[in-house]
Amino acid sequence: MTVLPSLAARARRAAGFTLIELMVVLVIIGVLAALIVPNVLDRTDDARATAARTDVHNIMQALKLYKLDNQRYPTPEQGLAALVQRPSTPPVPGNWKPYLEKLPSDPWGQPYQYLNPGIKGEVDVMSFGADGKSGGEGKDADIGSWQ
Repeated sequence: MTVLPSLAARARRAAGFTLIELMVVLVIIGVLAALIVPNVLDRTDDARATAARTDVHNIMQALKLYKLDNQRYPTPEQGLAALVQRPSTPPVPGNWKPYLEKLPSDPWGQPYQYLNPGIKGEVDVMSFGADGKSGGEGKDADIGSWQ
């Protein structure tokens, strides 16, 4: 009969984890989360800035093709919409083609800004960054065609 209690005791011990074992695992998960989460959040901002730079580059390429076909950039009134649909305001381009399938919004959901004449170049295309306002630093910094 001494065999029976030892089997029961072993079965009870193997049935689950102790409170200390669970606490150790939770502490390890907490430490890993504390180390990884800030890095992942910083990467989101970097990814948005990279996406904005790519969009600005693509829009600038479309603007250069527009100028090549029509001898001028779209006017400020025509704006970037002239890359998607034929402008109806003068000067109406004589050799217009669709230059972009659709006009993208910046990664923060705001429209890209178009300046003709530009401040830093002949024309400027820019995103105001996360804050949607001119200027700023870090994730709020402007991202433009001059970069």
